[in-house]
Amino acid sequence: MLNQFIMVGCVKEVPHLKETNTGISFANLIVEVKRSFKNSEGVYETDIFSVTMWRGVAQSCVDLCKEGCLVGIKGRLQSNLFTKEDGSTFYNYEIIAEKVSFLNVNEE
Repeated sequence: MLNQFIMVGCVKEVPHLKETNTGISFANLIVEVKRSFKNSEGVYETDIFSVTMWRGVAQSCVDLCKEGCLVGIKGRLQSNLFTKEDGSTFYNYEIIAEKVSFLNVNEE
């Protein structure tokens, strides 16, 4: 079995370090990725992704990421099953980063 996710995009929002109740650090990184094709108006549309990072990966991103930085993310998709009050179920998917590479760091 293989569950691997790879993306290259620009940091849209600077991540902030948080902690779980048990003291494990995490952060969410918002990444903007241009599509590889133009729409009917001749414009490249973009997709926005939220990426969850844990422990050292989260700390590195908080320390090094600035808005507009180009990053490469290798990780996995994680599915979470939820049951609503009416008994119906649905899945929520999230990207979990296992490695973040800083492809350029914009200096101010």
